[in-house]
Amino acid sequence: MQEKDIPTAWYNIVADMKNKPRPMLNPATKQPIKEEDLYPLFSKGVAQQEMNTTDAWIEIPEEVREQYKIWRPTPLVRARGLEKLLDTPAHIYFKNESVSPVGSHKLNSAIAQAYYAKQEGTTNITTETGAGQWGAALSYAAKAFGLELAVYMVKVSYQQKPYRRSIMQTFGAQVIASPSMSTKAGRKILTDHPNYMGSLGTAISEAVELAMQTPNCKYTLGSVLNHVMLHQTVIGLEAEKQMEMAGEYPDVVIGCFGGGSNFSGITYPFLRHKLTEGRDIRVIAAEPASCPKLTRGQFQYDFGDEAGYTPLIPMFTLGHNFAPANIHAGGLRYHGAGSIVSQLLEDKLMEAVDIQQLDTFKAATMFARAEGIIPAPESSHAIAAAIREAEQAKLEGKERVILFNLSGHGLIDMAAYDQYFSGDLRNYEVTDEEVANNLKDLEKII
Repeated sequence: MQEKDIPTAWYNIVADMKNKPRPMLNPATKQPIKEEDLYPLFSKGVAQQEMNTTDAWIEIPEEVREQYKIWRPTPLVRARGLEKLLDTPAHIYFKNESVSPVGSHKLNSAIAQAYYAKQEGTTNITTETGAGQWGAALSYAAKAFGLELAVYMVKVSYQQKPYRRSIMQTFGAQVIASPSMSTKAGRKILTDHPNYMGSLGTAISEAVELAMQTPNCKYTLGSVLNHVMLHQTVIGLEAEKQMEMAGEYPDVVIGCFGGGSNFSGITYPFLRHKLTEGRDIRVIAAEPASCPKLTRGQFQYDFGDEAGYTPLIPMFTLGHNFAPANIHAGGLRYHGAGSIVSQLLEDKLMEAVDIQQLDTFKAATMFARAEGIIPAPESSHAIAAAIREAEQAKLEGKERVILFNLSGHGLIDMAAYDQYFSGDLRNYEVTDEEVANNLKDLEKII
């Protein structure tokens, strides 16, 4: 594929959904949020995309496509080494998003959000980041469009992944460990829990607060909301063409799952055929067993952040005050799922599985030795799920075409691999009692 094959429009799955996602609500009035309610926080361009439920295709601005040309289209690879290792009749393909300048898929939305902020005359943007992939991507995009960026990085990742923090600083971003003493939300959390190592929900609260208090500043985020999912569909739209070139069509499409950005990017274009043509295809979200919002959460309105600054979002959630374990897949340590994914799961149009941390590193090591690419801990959840599907195909003696998204490489995560090889990593379990206690105080709106 060549530059001309980069999509010219993003795919908006909401337009084709029979059951649209429930609207976000104003937490004070419980009334649906209007587009203009988002303007103080988001650029108008992404606010319009967030609320668009009718247009299946939204044009990608030429300035954004010009930036995409630096690394897109990304390769689609047949994982023949992994197939041989597993001795499976399945055909395994992966979309390699690790070839972007920052090593992950996150740049697809970062470029778009920075562009729309710049178009509006914004000078400053804020964001949160879990493992640092989104922060790295947005720091690159901010520099490309001449914006100043402040990143609240989840404290456990700030300490675990110093080199990703260095990447952000190299591109000129200010990076703050979250929770911090620089915001009201951070100070309250640290006062209540002095040793708390943070979560995406906490970092979002801090980034939103700073954006609201800073002149000519907008907030940007790397997952969960509809416009982020929209931007990521370039992944699956390219993969569609590439699978056609390979003469195959996937039986199952898999993405790791935190808030939904890379999962939606690889799966929504294929789900389009299920929604509009009734095509038989399975779609699987692979999440951490220590943060199992899809497999064990409750479908309920909840805040997207810990302090309660965001609108109420209809989501499968563990509760916005859920404190996830300090796993190395920091980008997946989020309490809830986006409204689109939550509705798709509620309507049984997709599946979800949870994966233990040790299983993900076992799968990652197998993949690296078979394919020569060291995957990010987050992406390794998708690899583990793909291996399960391939092993099941072997048991059944059936061919199966499996496609997964390699959302990023793990070359800045080698400390996690060191811990795995030395036997210092462990699995984390969330009890039913913990989930129930965390959910009991949520207002039952759904």
